Amino acid sequence: MKTMLKEDRFNIISDEYKKFIIEFDTEISKLGYGFGGEIGSGFCWGRYMIIYSKLGVKNKQVAARIYIRESSIVLRLYLNSIDKHHQYIENSKPYIKNVFTGEHGKCNHCHNDKGGICKFRKAYTLDNRFIEKCNGITFEFWEPSLKKLPDYINLLKEFYPVRKTRSLEVV
Repeated sequence: MKTMLKEDRFNIISDEYKKFIIEFDTEISKLGYGFGGEIGSGFCWGRYMIIYSKLGVKNKQVAARIYIRESSIVLRLYLNSIDKHHQYIENSKPYIKNVFTGEHGKCNHCHNDKGGICKFRKAYTLDNRFIEKCNGITFEFWEPSLKKLPDYINLLKEFYPVRKTRSLEVV
């Protein structure tokens, strides 16, 4: 990752953001996720995008993306079953909790709402408040920093617990 971020195309972001990406890459790899050695096009989310998915499995479950934009980055986490983790989120630091409770990504019941069902809607309850978010833009952490990195990794661990593998004892 460190070598890739030295490429001229990444001069659009600061050294601090590059350090964050390198450290995030190191930490998420400990959870069994990787980016496959490729930083691709960001399409409508930014100039470039790093996609982290589960390694060593057939179905590549995406856990996180980093959008590299002009002069900034955004960390987006892919989180499901929010209600199961409500206590963790309710007790999180404001920069974590606000992503779940703030106005950004609020569902406006757009044209994807067919018969009251929208496959893009995230609905959950936090602090006794029912919240609906549009899954297309949920759980984005703007201005991520090394200081906040442990909280992002702990959030991932909450939603994607590392499963302990049983070692077979050879006798």
